[in-house]
Amino acid sequence: MRFLPVFLDLQTGVVLLVGAGDLVRAKLRLLAAAGARVRWFATDGNHDVSGIDVTRVELATGDPLVADLGGVIAVLCAGAGDVGVAMAARAKAVGLPVNVMDDLDHSTFIFPAIVDRGDVVVAVGTGGASPVVARRVRERIEAVLPARIGDLASFIGQFRKSIHARIGEFALRRRFWERIVDGPIGALVLAGKRDQAEKALQQISDPSAFAGANALGKAKGHVTLVGAGPGDPDLLTIKALRALQDADVVFYDELVSSEILDRVRRDASRVPVGRRVGKPGIGQDAIHKLMIEAAKSGQRAVRLKGGDPFIFGRGGEEIEALRHAGVAYSVIPGITAGLGAAAQFETPLTFRNEALRITFLTAHKARDAENVDWSALTDKKMTVVVYMGMTAAPTIRAGLLAAGRSPETPVGVFARVTRPDAKAAVGTLEHLPSLVKKIDGGPAILVIGDVVSHSAPWRQANLNQVISDLLEAAE
Repeated sequence: MRFLPVFLDLQTGVVLLVGAGDLVRAKLRLLAAAGARVRWFATDGNHDVSGIDVTRVELATGDPLVADLGGVIAVLCAGAGDVGVAMAARAKAVGLPVNVMDDLDHSTFIFPAIVDRGDVVVAVGTGGASPVVARRVRERIEAVLPARIGDLASFIGQFRKSIHARIGEFALRRRFWERIVDGPIGALVLAGKRDQAEKALQQISDPSAFAGANALGKAKGHVTLVGAGPGDPDLLTIKALRALQDADVVFYDELVSSEILDRVRRDASRVPVGRRVGKPGIGQDAIHKLMIEAAKSGQRAVRLKGGDPFIFGRGGEEIEALRHAGVAYSVIPGITAGLGAAAQFETPLTFRNEALRITFLTAHKARDAENVDWSALTDKKMTVVVYMGMTAAPTIRAGLLAAGRSPETPVGVFARVTRPDAKAAVGTLEHLPSLVKKIDGGPAILVIGDVVSHSAPWRQANLNQVISDLLEAAE
C-alpha cells in the first residue's frame, strides 16, 4: 500500500486549484459538492463555471506560481500542463500536499473513487494504477450499500455523547452501537423512520444491560471457534467475517493465510498459537488458558483455525475446556481442505455406483499411519481423504497395499488448495510417495479412490499422454 487513505478536513483552509478545460471543471465540481473553499487559477483564462455551485469558489487571476499560499491546505492541478508540474514542485517545497492529475511522479496524494452517502464516505483507490478498476469497485459498493447508511451514521452521532455518558466501559459502548446498527433500531433508520428509531432508542433504560453487561456492569466475554477454510479468503462465511470484525482478540493457527488475517478488525489483538511441522508450538493447554483468560476479562475472542474446527482441528477439545471453565462459546464452521480440494480440482468425493462412502483420517506422522486399521479402508467404493499425510505417504501406501487395496487405485495429492499457488499431482497408489515430491511442499490433502480418475488433473494427464503417443506414432 503506497498511498494511505486519509480524509482531509476541507473546513480548515483553502484548496488551490490550477488548470483548465473539462478536467479541472470535474475537480471543481467535486470540491464544490464537498463544501470546499476553492481558489481557482484557470491557466487558459476561461473561468466558465456554468452548472457548478461557486458559492465558496474564488476565481483567481495572475500567475499561480507566485501566488500567496497562506491558508492553503492542498494544491490540485488538472489540465494544467507544464504549469501543473511546476506548481507541484512549489507545493512540495513548502510541504503542501499536491495532486497532479494522472501524474503520480509529481503527486503526493491521489483522488480515490468515492461513494458518497452523506456522513458515510467510502474511498476506493488503486494507487493510481487503474482508475477504471477503482470505478468498477465503487459501482459494486454503490449497488450494495443502503441509501440511508449516512443517515444511520448521523443518527448515532446525535446520541453518541449522551449514551457514552451512561456507559463507562469502552467495550460495552462498542457493543451497544453494534446492537443498534445490526438490530431493529438501525433497520428503522435505514427504512426512513428516524422518528420511530429515536423513540425506541430513548426507551432503552439501561444501555449497559442492552449492550450485554453482566451483573457487575462489565462486558461479557465470549469465545468463537471460527473455521477459516483452506486458504482462499473469499471462502469465509459471512458469519465468520462478522466474528472477525467483532473480535477483540484473535488466536490464529499457522495455516491461516495473511489474506484472511486482513479481514480481522484493525485494532483487534492478533496472537499466533499454531506451529509448523517439526517446530514446537505453545501447546494445546496453553491455548485453552489464553482463550479462557480472554473471555473472563470480558473480551470477545476468536479461535481462528484452518479448515473446519471439528475436522482434525481439535475444536472438540477446546469447547470442552471452555465448557468446564464456564465460558460462553459458539462455533462457526469452515470449508475443510478436503472439500476445497474436491471443488478446485473437480474431484467428486462420491460418485453414483462408484464411490458410496468417504473416510477422513489424519496421518501426521508415520506412527499415526501405522496405527490405522487399513483393512477397513480397502473397499473399492470408499474414498479415503488423508489430512497431513505427506510425511507418512510411504507408510500409507504400504498399509493400504498390505491390506489388499489395488496398487492401481487412482490417487491425488492436492497442495495449498484454493490458494493461488495450488498444485496437484495424480497417479496411482503404487507411486504415492513420488507424487508427494512433485507438489513442492504442503499443506496437502491425499485423496485415494476411483473418484480421482474423474478429476481435472487426471483428465489433463491422460490428454497429455494421448498427445504424446500420437506424436511418437507420427515420427
